[in-house]
Amino acid sequence: MWRAVANLLPMAKVPGGRACCLPPAQKGRSLLAGTTRHCWQGALPGVRAAQPHSMNLGIQKVEALDTGHFIRVEWENGSESRYPCVWLRDNCQCPCCFLHSARARRLVFEDLDVNIVVKEVVLADKKKISITWPDEHTSEYEAEWLKKRCFSAEARAEMREDLFLPERQYWGSDLQLPQIPFEEILYNDESTYKWLCTLKKVGIVLLTGAATRQGELVKLGHRIGFLRLTFYGPTWQVQDKANANNVAYTTGKLCFHTDYPVLQHPPGVQFLHCIKQTATGGESEVVDGFHVSNKLKKQNPQAYQILSSTAVDYTDVGVDYCDFAVQCKQRIIDVDSRGQAVRINYNNATRDTVFDIPAEKVRPFYAALKEFNDLLNSTEHRFIYKLKPGDIVTFDNWRVLHGRQSYQSGSEVTRHLEGAYADWDVVMSRLRLLRKRVLNRD
Repeated sequence: MWRAVANLLPMAKVPGGRACCLPPAQKGRSLLAGTTRHCWQGALPGVRAAQPHSMNLGIQKVEALDTGHFIRVEWENGSESRYPCVWLRDNCQCPCCFLHSARARRLVFEDLDVNIVVKEVVLADKKKISITWPDEHTSEYEAEWLKKRCFSAEARAEMREDLFLPERQYWGSDLQLPQIPFEEILYNDESTYKWLCTLKKVGIVLLTGAATRQGELVKLGHRIGFLRLTFYGPTWQVQDKANANNVAYTTGKLCFHTDYPVLQHPPGVQFLHCIKQTATGGESEVVDGFHVSNKLKKQNPQAYQILSSTAVDYTDVGVDYCDFAVQCKQRIIDVDSRGQAVRINYNNATRDTVFDIPAEKVRPFYAALKEFNDLLNSTEHRFIYKLKPGDIVTFDNWRVLHGRQSYQSGSEVTRHLEGAYADWDVVMSRLRLLRKRVLNRD
């Protein structure tokens, strides 16, 4: 997918020679300074993105291998693909086995023979193969459908990129904050697509020019699908409150944190809309948690291992949208099967006094967390900016930690942000639908 997105956005070089879709870097200058800039320019190219695996290739030859357990397809360009027969039978596309109106499998797993072999395979034409199974059931597979689902490492990597956009652009204090007008997001599919792609890759995008009233985030929620309801409501008001039920509802400094690690599935995306801003103080701070995690892993592998394996207790008790008493265990750094960070779960305010680990492991944990926290707060990594009324900052709550500098309280509200959440499932769903509409591709 990023090959297609690259055609939409200006190109900048990143370490290792790879291209990314960030706006051109300007040393020492924040895009928040001066007049608002639209970081994407130019119209969509009229040419469809090139497909590295040549989806339009025809089939030259097809044959059964391994006594019928595999099918080998030779393509017109001389490359080949191998498909396990059990997978082919499981994914038969005939109306008896697949409900096309729902794009869902009808074949029940109990009826699948995991040791199945083909009885006969023929090349119907260069765009289709036909397989007859031992029970005389017949399955047909289009060449383009097969090529897209090739089991080679290269093809699987391409499919992962296309479906999940795993590529990341890391940043530090030199972040050039991407910006786009809020109204364009509401009414222009191309702009919305660019916003969501950049949000996924960079982790943060600033929307500008929204009205300075509550309710603008509801419009944003409708644009992507719907907002995430939590115990603080569908949206929530960040301002100084008496008897605050959350540390954000004070005027004090907020250290770097991700929101809601006390939930088993924390919200993936956060929106903060500036309705009123204090004259002095109240600056926002963000840091790329994945970038810092990578630094920690290189600098102190043992600390990284502790934070990615120790279950930390979180708690949140109070009354807001309704009364709540939430408890959860999370690792500070959630990692995938390769040990790469996929989610940061760090909120010092809601970290519980209960700590369910052996006593002798407590001090090493604190030492590891201290090192991680020091890296988060280093001038090399943190980016500081100040929201203006009408700005909406949108960011990846699994990746970007955010904080706030303190400000003075007054007899009336001097700073007011409205906040909301969305789940990554909702955001990615909208992104894929927009990709099909904007790029004219599946």
